[in-house]
Amino acid sequence: MAFSSDKLLKIYNDMLLTRFFEERVEALFQSGVMHGTTHLYLGEEAVAAGVAAAMRDKDILFSTHRGHGHCIAAGTDVNAMMAEMMGRQTGTCGGRGGSMHIADPENGNMGTNGVVAGGLPLAVGAALAVRQKKTGQAVVCFFGDGATNQGSFHESLNLASVWRLPVLFVCEDNQYGLSLSRSLSMNIPDISVRAQSYGIKAAGVDGNDAPAVFKQAEKALEYVRKNGPMLLVCHTYRVCGHSKSDKNPYRSQEEISRWKQRDPVERMKAYLLEDGRFSAAELEDMESRARRAIEDAVRFAENSPYPPADTVADHVYA
Repeated sequence: MAFSSDKLLKIYNDMLLTRFFEERVEALFQSGVMHGTTHLYLGEEAVAAGVAAAMRDKDILFSTHRGHGHCIAAGTDVNAMMAEMMGRQTGTCGGRGGSMHIADPENGNMGTNGVVAGGLPLAVGAALAVRQKKTGQAVVCFFGDGATNQGSFHESLNLASVWRLPVLFVCEDNQYGLSLSRSLSMNIPDISVRAQSYGIKAAGVDGNDAPAVFKQAEKALEYVRKNGPMLLVCHTYRVCGHSKSDKNPYRSQEEISRWKQRDPVERMKAYLLEDGRFSAAELEDMESRARRAIEDAVRFAENSPYPPADTVADHVYA
């Protein structure tokens, strides 16, 4: 498959924005500017960028607690995201949601989710609405390998299969559910085989290879629109801890270093250079512009007001 230049550059730009956003967020938490907690997407950028590039404009996305990369790839404004992280009024949710509750419905992003596997039943509901309205949309639901041991994963896949709903379940198999190795929590080497229990088609892909993710996701979404649900398992790795307070006592530095050698951003850059349509100078300029965009987002957030005190009870009750 020959990829268009625009598609390749979008994927790479989304990966760069995600990488620099996460690195900046990590520094802001460490310096005490941001509060609460966050779950960084470092090392997994190819999954969100590749899958989102295969989606159509009106498609619907459900994210996870590790969702900054999904939001960026779905087109959510990084200024509003950074403001949300800092609790400012200009944030995606008015500064009330923070890292685990970024949402942008106008761009089809139904939000990050602090509940493990929490997005799965919501995605099934959205897919049912899409089918009943006959809009032609597809629903994409991201979740981690740990979520596949939750009851809602099995219930959601079963119901989606029974009703043949247009939903693509995307498992980001990053090898760990919090601090527990996947090898200790399930006795199967490949999560995609779980789809067989529900009569659902499944595929696996190297989640650190962005063009491969895009190609597989494009085929999967075409299948989903015509035939119903599918499970796509992207094998990847989070090089950071589970959350900002995780010091990684359960992983060896050798293991982390081994996966860093498969860095998806560097692999995408090498792919673009080998492709021949893009010069090193062009890619360096993209990197500089992405860095500036994130620094501009930090300044935007810092210069944005906090929500007025008299609005503290707003949105508490429906």
